[in-house]
Amino acid sequence: MSGYTALRASAAWLDVSGRGALRATGEDRQRFLHAMCTQPVEDLQPGQGAYAFFLDPQGRIQSDAHLLARGDHVFVETEPEAVGPLVQHLERFIIMDDVTLEDLTSSVSVVALEGPAADEIAGSLFGELPTRAFAGVEAESLLIVRNSLTGQPGWRFVAESGRGADLVHRIERAGAAPASAEDFRTVRVENQVARFGEDFFLSNLPQETQRLDAVSFTKGCYIGQEIVERVRSRGQVNRLLVGLELESGTAPAAGSAVMFEDEEVGRLTSPVYSPALGRAAGFSILRRHAATAGASVSVEGVRGKVRTERKPA
Repeated sequence: MSGYTALRASAAWLDVSGRGALRATGEDRQRFLHAMCTQPVEDLQPGQGAYAFFLDPQGRIQSDAHLLARGDHVFVETEPEAVGPLVQHLERFIIMDDVTLEDLTSSVSVVALEGPAADEIAGSLFGELPTRAFAGVEAESLLIVRNSLTGQPGWRFVAESGRGADLVHRIERAGAAPASAEDFRTVRVENQVARFGEDFFLSNLPQETQRLDAVSFTKGCYIGQEIVERVRSRGQVNRLLVGLELESGTAPAAGSAVMFEDEEVGRLTSPVYSPALGRAAGFSILRRHAATAGASVSVEGVRGKVRTERKPA
């Protein structure tokens, strides 16, 4: 079974040890992170997690992240390119706070297990596991978190560096197939899971990503909240991140111009050929007037359309 087929029909694993991993310790860790991101981290109990944005004072996204409260720290996972800049951004605001940020990226092994059978396989290996999104537990000296890169049911296993091979062996014996980074990329595009640094960027506001599941509109103050609330009250932004599908068996190059009524309205990102759609697909941040579901677009002369908006799990 190919990695792509396993992700779609069964379960597949991928070593994602390069993803950014931080540990926040200190008595003020949750209060501090609460004031720095778009989700109510202060309310998280040990084992609970959240998906959030970290913003600058102008409301621009500095990173997206998955946060998990532990008994003595908060575990933060982010994109590989974002971890260093995120630490620098956060440390600018640590003044009198009892908070220490430690970059764990090079000292842990991380394996992703995703696909329709991921829950069954994880349960067979580690027993009863959390059902709530982004929740986590510790078992057999592993941190096990319900999380997904592709939008399929998924888990993240975090172990001490060097333990990844043993973990992969157990996962494969339980029925998971190996997959490539390109397999994971294809499935996430099919499921319209955009990636920070590839599909949305430091220049973007949260509302432009249409990932409002990362934003709480009821929590207290945080960096960038004034801008987020101003955009919400006015009701619109000028650009929106959308999925595209194109009538081609070959994906155009990343960065290709997206055209709407003879006007360039965006640039193509994460281009893939999608077996599930039977055509090429990707993302683009389009000018608002072109970013409606079903709108006709073209890329390099190939006709396509804006996909129906993804509904976050």
